[in-house]
Amino acid sequence: MNAYQARIVDQELDELLPGLPAISIEGPKGVGKTATGQRRGATFIALDDPVQRELLRADPQRLDRLPGPVLIDEWQREPTVWDLVRRSVDRDPSPGRFVLTGSATPTSAPTHSGAGRIVQLRMRPMTLVERAVAEPTVSLCDLLSGRRPEIVGESPVSLVDYAEEIVRSGFPAIRQLPSRARRAQLDGYLARIVERDFPEQGHLVRRPETLRGWLAAYASATATTSSYTAILDAATPGESNKPAKTTTVAYRDVLSQLWLLDPVPGWSPSRSTFTRLGRAVKHHLADPALAARLLGASREALLNESTPAGAKPRMGPLLGALFESLVTLCIRVYAQGAESSIHHLRTGDGRHEVDLIVQRADQRVVALEVKLAPTVGDDDVAHLRWLRARLGEDLLDAVVVTTGPAAYRRADGIAVVPLALLGP
Repeated sequence: MNAYQARIVDQELDELLPGLPAISIEGPKGVGKTATGQRRGATFIALDDPVQRELLRADPQRLDRLPGPVLIDEWQREPTVWDLVRRSVDRDPSPGRFVLTGSATPTSAPTHSGAGRIVQLRMRPMTLVERAVAEPTVSLCDLLSGRRPEIVGESPVSLVDYAEEIVRSGFPAIRQLPSRARRAQLDGYLARIVERDFPEQGHLVRRPETLRGWLAAYASATATTSSYTAILDAATPGESNKPAKTTTVAYRDVLSQLWLLDPVPGWSPSRSTFTRLGRAVKHHLADPALAARLLGASREALLNESTPAGAKPRMGPLLGALFESLVTLCIRVYAQGAESSIHHLRTGDGRHEVDLIVQRADQRVVALEVKLAPTVGDDDVAHLRWLRARLGEDLLDAVVVTTGPAAYRRADGIAVVPLALLGP
């Protein structure tokens, strides 16, 4: 049996469980929710087991008698369990009683949101820190502190390594497989979405090829703000008999319920100096490996590794988008641990864009640009400089995330940090 790989969400659970009666860990299938929950549960109830479901239906107050913490796995298979836990917490609000895990929003919603009783915690695929590809030397928490930490460190991770991490995925059970088995597992994961997960969410897919085409078109829109109309057109080129808008809206809604779409919202600061910001989301799938697989992009397809000067992008725009998606996955997890939110910035006229904005509760921010290159020039920091001029002290720090060999601060104060060296 493989050893448990510590996750950043473990630290959040360690802080939350001693003070809260019930926590629901939510995220797509395969991210490791059950393994993480089992490390804390004294009692395990697997609701994908019909016997366990029947036992709970026959004796709902059994939950009160079981030794805690009680881990209830795949709770969405029996949506009434949410209300059972809520009522049990009303009777006994002692901390650390329940941990729930769920890989989908249930089709029949609970009667109550659980607010005040059940706290929801998002779990995503593994970051580079969790994959242990390098020892991080720059902390997002330190950047958010406003202390302008020292930026140092040497990265052993090459462009080839980053491309490999993109296609290997952050799903713990998939990434450790040999390459051919890994590709087969990713294909199976995507097939199950169409053949099993959609019907389980109450949506029968009448034209599976259309859904697969839409997924591939969404993958090709990774790290862009393309409209859903443009994604549909890309999915059905040259077809006059396109699916109805309601059909593709249903695709988006079900994939969101399965935690497979993870878009970054546009930034909406409460400042009068920003009155014309774009609000469109920036598209990302839960794991860039899913996008790469949907587009048939292997490491060999993404890179030309035989050039005299070393590996060069073969599919530059696509590799850049997938690298930004990998950066976004990592930053999202680190930001959640720091109780911060993540956004992107684009002005309404398109003149200024910043790839990622990490915002503290007090609205002060760290801004990050992503660059698929080892070096950074003045042109690469132009938008960060513009934002610094607009925000002043509210900009805690500015960073360019690269594939380069070293972390440092430029003379203008902007940090340059290889992704492998950036941690929580």
